Amino acid sequence: MATRINKYLSEVGYCSRRVADRLIEEGKVTINGKIPEIGSKVEEGDQVKVKGQKIEKSTKQKNIYLAFNKPIGIVCTTDRKVEPDNVIDFIKYPKRIFPVGRLDKNSEGLIFLTNDGDIVNKILRARNNHEKEYIVCVNRAINRDFIESMSNGVEILGTITKNCLVKQLGPKKFKIILTQGLNRQIRRMCESLGYRVKALKRVRIMNIKLDVPTGKYREFTKEELFELNALLQYSSKT
Repeated sequence: MATRINKYLSEVGYCSRRVADRLIEEGKVTINGKIPEIGSKVEEGDQVKVKGQKIEKSTKQKNIYLAFNKPIGIVCTTDRKVEPDNVIDFIKYPKRIFPVGRLDKNSEGLIFLTNDGDIVNKILRARNNHEKEYIVCVNRAINRDFIESMSNGVEILGTITKNCLVKQLGPKKFKIILTQGLNRQIRRMCESLGYRVKALKRVRIMNIKLDVPTGKYREFTKEELFELNALLQYSSKT
């Protein structure tokens, strides 16, 4: 049975479908020695290579799901040549895994790592409305107007951010729960209102809470994975 090349690379645990599409566009993927187009399919017996490395399906790989507390200064990328301070080299996990989404270099907190490519887009797609919770400290005192503006939407990147829950925790500290993931969204929202983020930590993604020390990771529990799959049951992958 033929399989789309991005799905193939996702199923073998090489990368997410999104990253696979980028690698195809960059000409780094070949099928039987030829550079494929987006949407090309892999047949039984085809030879797939990425950056010259042969990629094969194992008979049955065990899915890996890790909750990692990313320190400040570590980059959420699998490109070890471009970025030496990358998450893969930092945790040194013995099997191939990749991060689900991003947390910028100056932020810290919860990030998922997995070899299950199909779960990635389900979690990341904004229309699936999956919650991500952050604790944020800014450079000056916040007030009711700030909380209301952040809650009701801020204009950034040519759009208005979705309504979200924002709660003040201290003079310069607040909690925010997002269901979308625009580039550097919280930092840009704060900057739009005249504030600068001094510290940003992600403490929850959906049902998984941050509960490990900085720089450490753990596997999802069976209960967490069961609940996560239930939450993702009707989520769109495409």
